[in-house]
Amino acid sequence: MTKEFIEQQKQKLIEQRSMLLASLSAQSEDMRKLTGTAESGDEVDIASDAIDRTLLDSIGQQDALRLTLINNALESIDRGTYGKCLMCGKDIPEARLESIPYADLCIECKAKEERRNR
Repeated sequence: MTKEFIEQQKQKLIEQRSMLLASLSAQSEDMRKLTGTAESGDEVDIASDAIDRTLLDSIGQQDALRLTLINNALESIDRGTYGKCLMCGKDIPEARLESIPYADLCIECKAKEERRNR
């Protein structure tokens, strides 16, 4: 893996982190608005607000997980271990890192992990 490729990935990760932080901030503001209006309206409005809160919470959890993965990838760049599978230690293919710059497992190990988690 070239130094240029790693630098490109680092920039992608920084951009993704910025977008996620902005998204989480907006979701937090939306959640505050929903919480403030939870008691107003009829039963349908209250149920709709509850669904919206649940959806926002779920999206927020996914974004928070992705933010953690991005931060871990940036730390691995600083340590010089970026692109190494955490399970088997083999190089993660550049094509995988291109599509998922925060990937921490090679395809084979990710498939094993997903089968184990079913």
